[in-house]
Amino acid sequence: MLLKFHYPSQVLKMSTVKEKLIENLIEEDKISQRKITIVGTGAVGMACAICILLKDLADELALVDVAVDKLKGETMDLQHGSLFFNTSKITSGKDYSVSANSKLVIVTAGARQQEGESRLALVQRNVNIMKSIIPAIVQHSPDCKMLIVSNPVPLWSGVNVAGVALKTLDPKLGTDADKDQWKNIHKQVVESAYEIIKLKGYTSWAIGLSVTDLVGSVLKNLRRVHPVSTMVKGLYGIKEEIFLSIPCVLGQNGVSDIVKVNLNSDEEALFKKSADTLWNVQKELVF
Repeated sequence: MLLKFHYPSQVLKMSTVKEKLIENLIEEDKISQRKITIVGTGAVGMACAICILLKDLADELALVDVAVDKLKGETMDLQHGSLFFNTSKITSGKDYSVSANSKLVIVTAGARQQEGESRLALVQRNVNIMKSIIPAIVQHSPDCKMLIVSNPVPLWSGVNVAGVALKTLDPKLGTDADKDQWKNIHKQVVESAYEIIKLKGYTSWAIGLSVTDLVGSVLKNLRRVHPVSTMVKGLYGIKEEIFLSIPCVLGQNGVSDIVKVNLNSDEEALFKKSADTLWNVQKELVF
């Protein structure tokens, strides 16, 4: 027996609560103007996420990770706290389609060094990871800027106070002859991350804040100077295509200018040594 059900017309035409409360006047552009995607929801990725949200730098935040359960948990946790920041839309997914139309994509995903693993083996594993990540990002956000979070090899020479180089006041500053031992500060900066890792297992918060500072310069086109990794071929006598962290002007187009730093002979030798070290690893990689 065939039964036919007839529903009242008012049920079929029932308006949603939104339609009862709000009358739409113009069609909104559904593409976010400040969408940011973070690839990797580990300690660093989530530190970046919360700092960006609290700084109100995105109108949409997307998270991507292969660890589905952790990804879902982190997303729900942020959504439950959405009352306290202005980003109205937080999405996530294993598929990179969730990152579509991003203005900026921050990649924090990567392999950690295993006990006894060589630097070359670690870098090769990370190259393989990037080979799967980068094409997927470009497919869905071809015009985005990418910010790759990695360990830098920064170049910075001296400090200026009110336009006066401190080394002009004391040429011994930062050398073994410096009675104040400012050279120890450089050593502490270089080794500080290892101390934090020893104490808590990883570094995250300072990285998240640093990344957020870079994001602000890009999205707001502030054209501020940051030490970021960029191509250094042709600088300081370097002939290979390698990337090192040097002072750069950062704006809406990414790195737009390089700040030329006057290095003394010792600093230039150390810079070239860093370049040689990276090149010796890079030339052995399989792409």
